[in-house]
Amino acid sequence: MKPLSELKVKIFADGADLKGIANLGRNPLIKGFTTNPTLMRKAGVPDYRAFAREVLGIVGERPVSFEVFSDEFSEMEKQAREIASWGRNIYVKIPVTNTRPEFAGDLIRRLAGAGVQLNITALLTNEQVKDVLRCLSPETRSYISVFAGRIADTGRDPVPLMAEAVQLLKANPKSELIWASPRELLNIFHADAVGCHVITVTHDILNKLSLVGKDLAEYSLDTVKMFYQDARSAGFQIETK
Repeated sequence: MKPLSELKVKIFADGADLKGIANLGRNPLIKGFTTNPTLMRKAGVPDYRAFAREVLGIVGERPVSFEVFSDEFSEMEKQAREIASWGRNIYVKIPVTNTRPEFAGDLIRRLAGAGVQLNITALLTNEQVKDVLRCLSPETRSYISVFAGRIADTGRDPVPLMAEAVQLLKANPKSELIWASPRELLNIFHADAVGCHVITVTHDILNKLSLVGKDLAEYSLDTVKMFYQDARSAGFQIETK
């Protein structure tokens, strides 16, 4: 197992809890930040613009992705241009389709052609990766987020698909592949092994970084101690004869 300091994949923190973002912002391993409307709703964010301003004040010059939330491409475009104006390090997240589902290709072309840095999100197939690559500008930096964790949720192994996607992105050196929605810390090493550029990791998984390389015998003992202490705290008793 590689030490975390030797990984080539960039780790981005994925979340909307400002305290968590601030704590992770002090970790040199965290190279960027992402969020989405679902995470923002769960965190109780009341004001999108005010939240974004606070995040930008925390992350400094590191890349950060904020997502549009309309279902109409014309309104998405207005939102995207406004969001992009908030900072030079912003990538605007555009879903690969709207809810109907209509491919966002024309919108991606217009925004990328205008120099808006994009993060195309919610992809689950490499056909979608190919379609998106045809729309992105070779002159504008972008991310393509493939939700490898959701692929795994269907019983499919995402590793071969992500390895293929890495090769596809060589057609556009300005575009980087994101391994999105990981389900466990091990996925960071999967992403690194296939040459993925970025992995977005939720705060709860990032809290396990201290476990990387932990001695397994020691971890076994920690587990036994946990069971013992929890049983005592619960006051469990079994009368024996």
